[in-house]
Amino acid sequence: MKRRDVGRVVAGATAAGLVGRTAQARLSADAEKVLYEAARADGEFTWYVAHYSTEYANRYAQAFTAKYPGVKVNVVRATSGVVYQRAMQELKVGTPQVDVLGSADIGHYLEMKNKGQLETFRPANGATLLPRLRDVDPDGQYHVTGFGLMGIIYRKDKVKAEDAPKSWLDLADPRWKNQVALSHPAFSGSVATWVVAMTALHGWSYFEKLEKGKPQIGRSLLDTNTMLKTGERLVGIAYMPQAVQDIAKGEPLGLVYPSDGSVLIVGCSAIVKGARKPAAARLFMEFLQSEAFSRMLADDFQEPTRPEVTSRSGVSLATTKLIEQSAADVLKGGPAARERWRDTFGA
Repeated sequence: MKRRDVGRVVAGATAAGLVGRTAQARLSADAEKVLYEAARADGEFTWYVAHYSTEYANRYAQAFTAKYPGVKVNVVRATSGVVYQRAMQELKVGTPQVDVLGSADIGHYLEMKNKGQLETFRPANGATLLPRLRDVDPDGQYHVTGFGLMGIIYRKDKVKAEDAPKSWLDLADPRWKNQVALSHPAFSGSVATWVVAMTALHGWSYFEKLEKGKPQIGRSLLDTNTMLKTGERLVGIAYMPQAVQDIAKGEPLGLVYPSDGSVLIVGCSAIVKGARKPAAARLFMEFLQSEAFSRMLADDFQEPTRPEVTSRSGVSLATTKLIEQSAADVLKGGPAARERWRDTFGA
């Protein structure tokens, strides 16, 4: 398991003067014009996306079309497992409907790359993302378009801050029996990454202890937030940007960045091999790595991917203990994790 101090990398980039706008190499106006003309000829494209909620995915799609009139985004939002399986089924019969695939399970991309199912495209805007997020695939077939941390949430109107779980291990404490909200790794790519990380950190016995507490298990990681908001559960795992969004809307949720490490979730996007609307897909990939899009992410309390945009989440990456899983880690450990999960939790 690898641990990286993303904050130090970002701080180093800032100190080196990489955040100055005049120094930012990005998509030129002339190149953008050429891409836009080709994309407008395509007229539309289809985006399968998992790492944004339906509300935000639709808003981002609308913002893209407002910026590039005549290029419509057909949004299909589902969990990572669902969008991935749908894309794989389409590729199997040779008629992919998806043009751009967005999953929170980075292992999906490595598997598709190994099968020759992704197009090579290097967005010009990707050259000046946060240094840690650049060139996640050295061959330019999938790219980071969002990231955030997984941690613990609790109902702060019913649980005192000093009593809330402080680590992942605390969720398995008998005191939280019938009060924990989890999500399923077969559906959520973020949860699959979390299960792989927890297995490496604490062993499978951790999940056996969790099962004894009779947690409520949803599909999407967003389901855990819902379980707490409705009062069905008091504590749970969560994608922290979504929890911060809920808090901004007045939900009584508290946040805990676990002492044994918050899991770094990287949402990637890629153009599928044989995409029907390749030009529109390429323009959209540039958009997803642009400053304008990064500012939209920050406005929604998600982590911006560019160094010139300030995070509004309040979390300090320089001081938060992070756990990172590589694409190879997730691809190797994911199938076994999902199978053992079914055996342990019976679902």
